[in-house]
Amino acid sequence: MLLGGVVLNNIYRYLQFVRPYKWQVIATIMIGIIKFVIPLLIPMMLKYVVDDIIGNKKLSVDEKVAHLWMILAIMLLIFVVVRPVVEYYRQYFAQWTGSKVLYDIRDQLFTHMQKLSFHYYANHRAGEIISRVINDVEQTKNFVITGLMNLWLDMATIVIAIAIMLTMDVKLTLISIIILPIYAISVKYFFGRLRGLTRIRSQALAELQAHLHERVQGMPIIKSFAIEEDEQRQFDKQNRNFLTKALDHTSWNAKAFSVVNTVTDIAPVMVISYAGYEVVRGNLTIGTMVAFVGYIERLYNPLRRLVNSSTTLTQSFASMDRLFEFMDEKYDIEDKQDAIECKKVEGNIVFENVSFAYEQNEEPVLHNISLNIKKGETVAFVGMSGGGKSTLVSLIPRFYDVTSGRILLDGIDIRDFKVRSLRDKIGMVFQDSILFSDSIKENILLGKPNATDEEVIAAAKAANAHEFIMNLPNGYDTKVGERGVKLSGGQKQRIAIARVFLKNPPLLILDEATSALDLESEHFIQETLERLAKNRTTLMVAHRLSTITHADRIVLIENGKIVESGTHEELMNKKGSYYKLFMIQQVNRAEMKGQPH
Repeated sequence: MLLGGVVLNNIYRYLQFVRPYKWQVIATIMIGIIKFVIPLLIPMMLKYVVDDIIGNKKLSVDEKVAHLWMILAIMLLIFVVVRPVVEYYRQYFAQWTGSKVLYDIRDQLFTHMQKLSFHYYANHRAGEIISRVINDVEQTKNFVITGLMNLWLDMATIVIAIAIMLTMDVKLTLISIIILPIYAISVKYFFGRLRGLTRIRSQALAELQAHLHERVQGMPIIKSFAIEEDEQRQFDKQNRNFLTKALDHTSWNAKAFSVVNTVTDIAPVMVISYAGYEVVRGNLTIGTMVAFVGYIERLYNPLRRLVNSSTTLTQSFASMDRLFEFMDEKYDIEDKQDAIECKKVEGNIVFENVSFAYEQNEEPVLHNISLNIKKGETVAFVGMSGGGKSTLVSLIPRFYDVTSGRILLDGIDIRDFKVRSLRDKIGMVFQDSILFSDSIKENILLGKPNATDEEVIAAAKAANAHEFIMNLPNGYDTKVGERGVKLSGGQKQRIAIARVFLKNPPLLILDEATSALDLESEHFIQETLERLAKNRTTLMVAHRLSTITHADRIVLIENGKIVESGTHEELMNKKGSYYKLFMIQQVNRAEMKGQPH
């Protein structure tokens, strides 16, 4: 098989994961050689039985029978006692090593995934990422078992078989292997293209998995809009695309096997014909002919397995391509070499001429923002959707880095801090409170994984969540389902607030934390959030202006620029953009309640 520079580089990188288990690989190969050498004894035994026992006229019938019983006893010992033990340990060590390597790769990939930015996840579907971590990594296991173990064992078997055959008859051996160059050319031709087809097939599978992942998550939407038939057509399109790519791969693979196996089938016919001719002429014993036919099988069976190995390795190399392509994704947010720990935080935040664009060639979302937030101050950001409010607060935990300008925390540029230590000082409550499908207790513990049960309960009480939790079937051990599907919006939000209480950070960011709730739940949770914000520097993004009238300062952002700033009273008296927005919401709210305005 033709190995290009990219493949060789990927193999070298993959071997770094195998290196810690090199002795297990070597031991498996040594055990495997014993396993594969044992069947090579059979043709030799046949030659001995035919020429030295059956064809030996000097031995009596009883002596021949005695010799046959002795041969049988030896073979039973080897094939019934020795070989099963050897086969067990060969299989066990091969699978153990492959599984350990895959464990290490997935472990490193998850670490890598956690370092990738929000920008990456915004541009890539979850299902495709999962496909690379699960399917592609699993495919590379064959490289360890087949490429590093079985491949060498098959090659060793071929070399040993040829060596034994040469000791028996040189001319017949040369006829046996004359077909090998044609075999090599066939493998190179067919399996050179197979890698590309395998990669295309893997990509189609990843797209199908990504599509399915999204539809599983969006099943409530599909059912509520009654679009099952349309979605069936969409899925059929993705499924058919994978089928087409899979059949292209299968067709080429079938051609490869038909040609290569035909080549390997020619050799036994040639050997049997020539050996028979030599036996008839008296130049070769029947036992040698029988042995050679046996060795032809031992020689070409490994060659046929090498064809299977070529297919398997081609799939592994294509998966390696996708694996390392994912592993080579650059981090948008990285620590400086001399980054410092973010330890004690007072909570003074300064935006200095901050501008930001999601892509280099796109129009900035934020334009020259300058703002000074003092320790313990609650600042609310308001404005129309798409104005840049959520983007602005997401710059503080460095989900994205500023395009120009800088953000200071207690006088230090936040890019000078180690990212994890900075985020450790920030508590966040989002509009969509994401919960994992674990228990309520485990979801609250995300705020402080080593917290005691007493601390978890105290945090839940502070978030007004303890009472509803205790009414659940298993209390704090109740499983919440995927993304918290078994809880109401208000309940999920209180769990999210509880874990911030447990974390107890000096900085708090509330990104439209109540906008998805009904008015009653909003009022209830608003009280909890105000208690959470007490004595902390708090930044709030709000859609409903009635929820932020208590803020120390309100900042109105339009089209990525600050247009107004002040307290609720100051901005209302000013009767500018904030006043108009507030009055419109009051009218709408009154209409929703059926009240005159």
